[in-house]
Amino acid sequence: MAQIDDGKAFIPVRIAVLTVSDSRSLSEDRSGQVLVDRLETAGHVLVERKILPDERDQIADQLRAWVADPDVDVVISTGGTGLTGRDVTVEAHRDVYEKEIDAFGTVFTIVSMQKIGTSAIQSRATGGVAGGTYLFALPGSPGACKDAWDEILVKQLDYRHRPCNFVEIMPRLDEHLRRK
Repeated sequence: MAQIDDGKAFIPVRIAVLTVSDSRSLSEDRSGQVLVDRLETAGHVLVERKILPDERDQIADQLRAWVADPDVDVVISTGGTGLTGRDVTVEAHRDVYEKEIDAFGTVFTIVSMQKIGTSAIQSRATGGVAGGTYLFALPGSPGACKDAWDEILVKQLDYRHRPCNFVEIMPRLDEHLRRK
C-alpha cells in the first residue's frame, strides 16, 4: 500500500504557481494562495507566482518560460479548466506538453467525485511533462486546489512516497534530450 518511507530524506521541489483569471489580482487569488500555503507547508520552494488572463498564447508562453528555467521543477496552474469559451488553460498546457499524464485527470476526477459528485465531470484537470518539468492544470476553486494537493500532489511530489512518486523519476524526464 501507499506510504511514506521514513528511511529516505525529503527532497524539496521547486514550484511555480500560475493563476489564470481575467478578474483576479494577487490579493484576491485564494486558489493560488491555497497552493502556495500547501507547497510551503510541505517543505517545497515557491520559485515564482503569477497571474495571467485567459489567453492561450500568454499562458503557453509562460509555461514554456518556466519549462526553460532550470530553477523550476514543477508548474501548477489554477483556473481556466472549465467548459466556457474563455477556459483555455488546458489547451495552452497541451500546446506545451511533450507527454500527457493521462491518469492525473482521471485520479483528480475520482477525488472530485467524492466531494462534489457528478459535477466533477465539468473539470478538465490535466497534467503533463515538458523539458523535464512537470506541469499540472487545476480548476480555479480553492476547494479543487486543496483536493488536488492533499490527495494527489503532496504524495507524488514527495520522494519518500511509496511505491513510487514523480520526484524519483525527475532526473530521467529529459533523458531523450541528452546525447547518447
